[in-house]
Amino acid sequence: MTAPPTAGPASPGTAVSDGGASAQPGRAHSIWTSAFVAVTAVNVVINLAQYMMIAVIPPYAASLGASAVAVGTITGAFAVTALAVRPLVGPVTFRVRANVLLAITVGVIAAAFTCYGLAGSYGVLVLGRLLHGLGMGLLAPVALVMASDALPPGRMASGIGIFSLGQAVAMAAGPALGLALVDLVGYRATFFASAAFMALALVMALRMSSPAPAESGRLSMSWRRMVAPEALPAAVIIFFLAGAFAAVNSFIVLYGHSLGVADIGLYFTAYAVTMLLARPVAGKVADRFGPGSVIITGAVLFGASFALVATAQSLAGFVLAGVVSALGYGVCQPAVQTLALTSVERERRGVAGSTTYMGVDLAYLVMPVLAGAFVSSVHTTGVTESDSYSLMFACMAVPVALGLLTFLWAGVRTRRRGRARERGARSTW
Repeated sequence: MTAPPTAGPASPGTAVSDGGASAQPGRAHSIWTSAFVAVTAVNVVINLAQYMMIAVIPPYAASLGASAVAVGTITGAFAVTALAVRPLVGPVTFRVRANVLLAITVGVIAAAFTCYGLAGSYGVLVLGRLLHGLGMGLLAPVALVMASDALPPGRMASGIGIFSLGQAVAMAAGPALGLALVDLVGYRATFFASAAFMALALVMALRMSSPAPAESGRLSMSWRRMVAPEALPAAVIIFFLAGAFAAVNSFIVLYGHSLGVADIGLYFTAYAVTMLLARPVAGKVADRFGPGSVIITGAVLFGASFALVATAQSLAGFVLAGVVSALGYGVCQPAVQTLALTSVERERRGVAGSTTYMGVDLAYLVMPVLAGAFVSSVHTTGVTESDSYSLMFACMAVPVALGLLTFLWAGVRTRRRGRARERGARSTW
């Protein structure tokens, strides 16, 4: 789980130009290549629209009369198509220019947001979520691989941490912006505004440069181009961690409303601001001491954040929970992604990234539905709505603990294999 980056050949079809850093010794360790800056800027715009939707979709579904179970189902529906398209990521990245693929998928998401704006019923809203998932299934791993290919050797964890700050910037502004727009212009206009953000990202992606794919002809759908077995432990870890976070995304706004807490969107702002400060530091720690040093500490703090959410009664309590959650999941996420990307040779990073996102997809498909079912079941027994949410959030510490145990178990297995190889080499010698 802590293997160093491998020195493989340039990734065909997924690598973007490194801005000449690799060819200039004085810039060999610079993260800020032109290619990295470009893909990071696109990532900020995409995530801004994404986090506007994260805050707006659940209350919009509730305004249509959806129950807690239905809200969870609608929220997680995008994971169905996202998961279905993930196996295509690896083969497609060998055949299509990365920036063109990025533009296409952003266009699909823009169409999904437009569908939200036209939705007046559950069916159309779910259709939009499925279309959204189709785009996200390809977009997230492609953007991640474009960023990783623009980074110099030895700076992977730091670079991915900085790249993922686009998510933090968007999280700081997106939910509050989305909810403010709803209050100002209503749900439909807010969805159309998000579609406009995605259209901007599409134009930015088309203006980027990426090399022509090295292969042509029919897609090769071999197993190793669809799933990276080396990245499966990371996918399982992120499944548990992202599952817990999916419950936050799906129900934190509704939970805050049930308690009468105003400006609950500030939870996301506190989370994002803390990530902006913590991720660069965590990336440097991971580069020096290994991703495990970040994952263990982060998982413990992430679990503790759910105790804070479950007992929060005021905006200050939610803000504190957001800070602790950012020091937990906010720093764990890029560290786990780094584990996956460095577990394979360079040309298979697209497959490794896709494999970890399969874990995220499954998490968003399963956990919101289970969390919503839990809330509805407890509420029907006479427990208040707010207490039902509180109990559900307290239970989210369980998948976090399972994610940490998976990491520790995988680390033990890796060390045992290493010792076995050493013994074999000595006996052969």
